[in-house]
Amino acid sequence: MRDTKLKIFTGSSNRALAEEICQSMGVPLGDATVNCFPDGESFVKINENIRGADVYIIQSTCPPTNHHLMELLIMIDAAKRASAQRISAVIPFYGYARQDRKDQPRVPITAKLVANLLMSAGANRVLAMDLHSQQIQGFFDIPVDHLFASPVFFQYLATKRSNNKLAVFAPDVGGMKMAAAYADVLGASLGLVAKKRVNAHTVEAISVVGEVEGCDVLLVDDITETAGTLTAAANILKAHGAASIRAAVSHCVLNDAAYERLKSGPIDELITTNSVPVDPRGLPITVLSIAPLLGEAILRINTNESVTSLFKIKGF
Repeated sequence: MRDTKLKIFTGSSNRALAEEICQSMGVPLGDATVNCFPDGESFVKINENIRGADVYIIQSTCPPTNHHLMELLIMIDAAKRASAQRISAVIPFYGYARQDRKDQPRVPITAKLVANLLMSAGANRVLAMDLHSQQIQGFFDIPVDHLFASPVFFQYLATKRSNNKLAVFAPDVGGMKMAAAYADVLGASLGLVAKKRVNAHTVEAISVVGEVEGCDVLLVDDITETAGTLTAAANILKAHGAASIRAAVSHCVLNDAAYERLKSGPIDELITTNSVPVDPRGLPITVLSIAPLLGEAILRINTNESVTSLFKIKGF
């Protein structure tokens, strides 16, 4: 039975997603004031009684990343000081996740720092989706429920099957594990595009491993910002005879350079989720909702049920 003291609040990063989550759950979105002082400092006030409540704060740390992260920390602190019984940070998109290791001398492990900040602020557990690397769960000393957007993608892709052979490709070596999971479920062949990073904004695809000629290709990745890796991979796959190219990306934090690349690139459809706000800008970008998945996860956590069944895929 659902706890009547379940309370859901949201910051300013993705209010539309929070409202959709609450609608799917049949619970109201909590009343909170979240704005800024003239000097840019964030201000939060929870406008209802949450003493002894099971509180969920929904906030993606998408751009402006530092502002939204600070907002989340302040909301957690406000809930703690208002005597909430349990505080769960629901982070559909976990910023700084790519800074999860020391790959150069004298650099930080910022993903761990963010985990420390969330715990210090007062979070009792975290609900996240498609973290850039699985080991980030180990950065926390509190429970982490890690969901995957893949069931949402699979349900949509089931409506897009054609007579051509399907090939799932990773746009770089780091995405092979995710690509292999997709290929296994979809009954597709598996391939890899080897790339060379020229700089932070430019990527060069140098070779292809796997069957491409005449195939419908699905590129899979967890995040894209400039779409450099995706479009470089799509260009070389098209040159090798791909019949069509789709990309399934969990988090699309698109900037102006990404829109320009997608506009002129060979990707027939970019499929993503609403973990962050996405504006298609007239491009073939399909945004799938993760609200029902997150809503069901929140209800199960609230009633101390298992979330394992949320990983089951219908229609395959």
